[in-house]
Amino acid sequence: MIFVTGGAGFIGANFILNWVKNKNEPVLNIDKLTYAGNLESLKSVQGHPNYQFAKVDIGDQKEISHLFAQYKPRAILNFAAESHVDRSIHGPGEFIQTNIVGTFNLLQATREYWSSLPEKEKKDFRFLHVSTDEVFGSLEMHDEAFKETTSYAPNSPYSASKAASDHLVRAYHHTYGLPVLTTNCSNNYGPYQFPEKLIPLVIHNALSGKNLPIYGDGSNIRDWLYVVDHCEAIQLVLEKGRLGETYNVGGWNEKKNIEVVDTICKTLDRLKSRADGKSYLEQKVFVADRPGHDKRYAIDATKIEKELGWKPKENFESGLEKTIQWYLQNEDWVQGIVSGHYREWVDKNYGVRK
Repeated sequence: MIFVTGGAGFIGANFILNWVKNKNEPVLNIDKLTYAGNLESLKSVQGHPNYQFAKVDIGDQKEISHLFAQYKPRAILNFAAESHVDRSIHGPGEFIQTNIVGTFNLLQATREYWSSLPEKEKKDFRFLHVSTDEVFGSLEMHDEAFKETTSYAPNSPYSASKAASDHLVRAYHHTYGLPVLTTNCSNNYGPYQFPEKLIPLVIHNALSGKNLPIYGDGSNIRDWLYVVDHCEAIQLVLEKGRLGETYNVGGWNEKKNIEVVDTICKTLDRLKSRADGKSYLEQKVFVADRPGHDKRYAIDATKIEKELGWKPKENFESGLEKTIQWYLQNEDWVQGIVSGHYREWVDKNYGVRK
């Protein structure tokens, strides 16, 4: 069995769905079900003999230890994290607690369990930590893409908390010998993403007839990675990655935010045109930029391709087409989470930027 923490979130849920589909090995989903945790995303595997769920906070070391004793996993994959930069600006405390203190407690419980294993099981055990490219800071247009050796320079409370968690994972390998692996990914998109992030927010707002908010002049650049490609990369790192190593996982798809919004609008014009016949492009509005907005992220994913043979299957256009089609076919899923709490957050974050 493997453990997946944060398995009710966007990337974690996609990983579990992909795992249950392709692997004949049980998975335990460990999630405390914050606002972004949604078990509806895993509805298709509920009741499957290889899927189980435990509502537990990774920061609860005692409960995590109980799960280790009960299920005796061969690996734990840590997806659990607060992950939205804007939310970290408004309320950094939760990011410190989950991403730093939570990871520390998870590592403590894991080390205790791992230390008690027989030598063969101890050797085969893995702790895989899923992180972000944001720990590397911001790039200028002429700068080389982030490599695994790039110095950390986080610029937001979110990225700083993830950088700290990465350092803790590294320290537990070098100090205690814990068999760890770390992945740092670029911006993910795809099915089941909470509509606070750019792509699902724009899709939802466009279909709802609302404004499409774009920070600043829309020139900030991100590298976009289709979530299923990311999940397959993580699975490969778990199976073949070298202990103590980090692997950058990117889509080789650098796009300006304005390009992303324009592409979504034009795709929706083709797939589900507005009732008045106008283009969704007319719903675009530019709003005040967020504090400390990093200019550019770019991932150099050469290492994982050379060492493990992974590269993304989707380019940005093909992945975005699949994503938009999924949201068009699953509007009930979106409506189920777009609650009063969500609307309050959108008003809080974007209302002051008009």
